[in-house]
Amino acid sequence: MSRPISTYRVQLTPDFGFAQVAEIAGYLRDLGVSHVYLSPILQATPGSWHGYDVTDHSRIREEFGGATGFREMAQQLAAQDLGIVVDIVPNHMNTVNAQFWSVLKEGPDSPYASWFDIDWSADGKVALPVLGDDTEPVVDGDVLRYHEHAYPHPGHYRLVDWRKGPGYRRFFDVSSLIGLRVEDPAVLFATHEVIFWLLDEGLVDGLRVDHPDGLADPRGYLDRLRDRTGGAWTVVEKILIGSERLPGDWACDGTSGYEVLNRVNGLFVDPAGKQPLIQIFADMTGQPSDYRPVMAQAKREVLDLFFGAEVDRLARAASWSPEAVRELLAAMPVYRAYVVPGERPPPESVEIVELAAESCSPDVQPLVRKVLYGSAETIVRFQQTCGPVMAKGVEDTALYRWFPLACLNEVGGEPDVFGVGVAEFHEFCAEMAPYTMTTLSTHDTKRSEDVRARLSVLSEIPGEWAAAVAEWSAQVSFDPHLDYLAWQNLMAAWPISAERFTDYLLKAAREAKTAISWINPDPSYERRLREFAAAAVRLPIGGFTERIDPFAQSNSLGAKLVQLMMPGVPDVYQGNETTDFSLVDPDNRRPVTYPRKPETSWDAAKLLVTTQALRLRRRLGGAAPYTPLAAEGEAAEHVIAFARGERPQAVAVATRLPVRLAASGWGGTTLTLPSGTWRDLITGASHTGRIPLAHLLGQYPVSLLERHDL
Repeated sequence: MSRPISTYRVQLTPDFGFAQVAEIAGYLRDLGVSHVYLSPILQATPGSWHGYDVTDHSRIREEFGGATGFREMAQQLAAQDLGIVVDIVPNHMNTVNAQFWSVLKEGPDSPYASWFDIDWSADGKVALPVLGDDTEPVVDGDVLRYHEHAYPHPGHYRLVDWRKGPGYRRFFDVSSLIGLRVEDPAVLFATHEVIFWLLDEGLVDGLRVDHPDGLADPRGYLDRLRDRTGGAWTVVEKILIGSERLPGDWACDGTSGYEVLNRVNGLFVDPAGKQPLIQIFADMTGQPSDYRPVMAQAKREVLDLFFGAEVDRLARAASWSPEAVRELLAAMPVYRAYVVPGERPPPESVEIVELAAESCSPDVQPLVRKVLYGSAETIVRFQQTCGPVMAKGVEDTALYRWFPLACLNEVGGEPDVFGVGVAEFHEFCAEMAPYTMTTLSTHDTKRSEDVRARLSVLSEIPGEWAAAVAEWSAQVSFDPHLDYLAWQNLMAAWPISAERFTDYLLKAAREAKTAISWINPDPSYERRLREFAAAAVRLPIGGFTERIDPFAQSNSLGAKLVQLMMPGVPDVYQGNETTDFSLVDPDNRRPVTYPRKPETSWDAAKLLVTTQALRLRRRLGGAAPYTPLAAEGEAAEHVIAFARGERPQAVAVATRLPVRLAASGWGGTTLTLPSGTWRDLITGASHTGRIPLAHLLGQYPVSLLERHDL
């Protein structure tokens, strides 16, 4: 079992399974990664393009090639010195599965009743939210059918309106995904049996754990997982906000990297652009200039829209009012407060909950003690509900309402925090777990890294951007709440088809919930949106994009180099070794063609930087010391530089805030390299000692140096 040095994320689909992954083994070896990181591999809903809707934990997905295909793929990857990391889904599974059918048929007497987090308190039946019209369910032998739904007849369930919450814990607001009780060791082992034998046979080296915040006891789950896997490399999809850190007692190697993504992104955002861009946003949209009230309102709305069942269940557990429960949930600033029943809460957890309660009515204050020190049921339910409220209220609502600079509106991001300074970034790196994952793009990011690289440039040219938007808006306009987001994404994803752009805007409008939503469509609004998108893509947006692309390319290459060379295990999302201008899923899950062939100079430069950095990381091995390097001179703020390794053995240098730099130039700014002779893997040049940055970064905006002492 080998610990990854770097990974390459592949989205498996019915059209791109194990055989196709095996075919690109040589390409991935030459790219320089150590491990292929696969999306979920277990049997899922037929046709699923993401795999997070598992239906059978005992089988490897047949559409991908099944167990035989997986083994053959693993052998071919191993022949190219590539290991495998798999994405696992312990929190939930699709409701269409044999075990849940048994529970619906036999109720609490089912041998699988312990598998699922079901609320039996009402009438001993599971509430299934599927009813949507006057159609009557039909009995067909031993089956009850309602439209596409089928259930055992008779059974221990009742059909209720689809707008009501279900009688079970679910994944966010998705009633077709039912929560699993992996806190029960028997359930954990039954749902992980295939994963464990893959690890036992050496076919898999590591795991990425999906949504640990949904679990009743994530710490206990990770402890049992580590014990059973023998300490296999494990990272968790844990979203950390601001200064929040992963609990030190979680038995894992780190997170899947969103906190890293947001800090790397911040390096290339100019804080000076904050007030001008907020003013442009407020003027165009009529929205407040302060993000926090928008976020609070969005969380309150989603609580009312989606989480009535969860609030009521928590209120019953706490013997408190649903209104107070809603208030405290809406005020919580993080996805989980890390309180464990029967243990004294960590001081930081107490502080988070108490601070949240300070913004609430007096009725909420007594509830604080219940969610910190009360019954196990109260503590756990509160923990499990915070995450869905944050996800739906912030990621899927507020970030589509408040967007002065959309590259900041990322998973785990804070859109009112403009820029990360070099010193702050170095401090962050000094505290990083050595084998945590780092990333710039994922299957869940709101925008790909190169879209964000273009958007970051706007922070340096707010006046020029305002003029461009005013010109476009004078020709085409639609909805003030949506137009400014549309212009940012149209420019940053350019060129983009009317179909892709329309799909993005439809999703953005539905998530914002200001005019339409997923549950409240408006055919007239959607028709006008399509007309707006078709007209907008015919405007000469490309001229502005071409104007900023030299600076965007600098941001893109800089972010890539920093992410690949900083501490942690860097992941490259499929296709992002070259440029990728994708928007939110499913746009970012489109098929990728291999091998990646550069079509532009930006493509070629990004592929060169990615390949050389990944290969160097393999030569460096695992956790290498990180040493900040400081430039000297009038343009010192425009560079981020650091060394890696014991002597050290490598140095990474990247340009930041390139628009302002272009106006002033490097002047006499220099960087002093550690002693020895250094070869630039990007240009082939050799350097030693104190180097003018105008010389070091004259050909490319980045430099990757390896010790080359003769």
